[in-house]
Amino acid sequence: VQLQASGGGLVQPGGSLRLSCAASGKIVRINTWAWYRQTPGGERELVGSVIGGGSPTYVDSVKGRFTISIDNAKNTMYLQMNSLTPEDTARYLCQSNVYDWSTGSVYYWGEGTQVTVYS
Repeated sequence: VQLQASGGGLVQPGGSLRLSCAASGKIVRINTWAWYRQTPGGERELVGSVIGGGSPTYVDSVKGRFTISIDNAKNTMYLQMNSLTPEDTARYLCQSNVYDWSTGSVYYWGEGTQVTVYS
């Protein structure tokens, strides 16, 4: 299974970006989706996640600004980011727990996409 993240870029404060994370390969079922972000200092933070068919949950710092959505037909997760601030600058990584008959449930990571918010 491969996860391909895209959609990052340079944006001014107050701007918006939409990230995508597409899963491909041997997939019977996707159990969880999650967005993480990693700062240049190396800290990794869970931004938000979706477990099973539940509603997304978010870290407090992005609530009301970021929205996770899932397109099950395309095995793709999106992260709509609005009202961006310089503190949102990070490399955004996607993670998914994927079930396949041969491997069972396995966590996979995408390589990530860089988001830079500059004045």
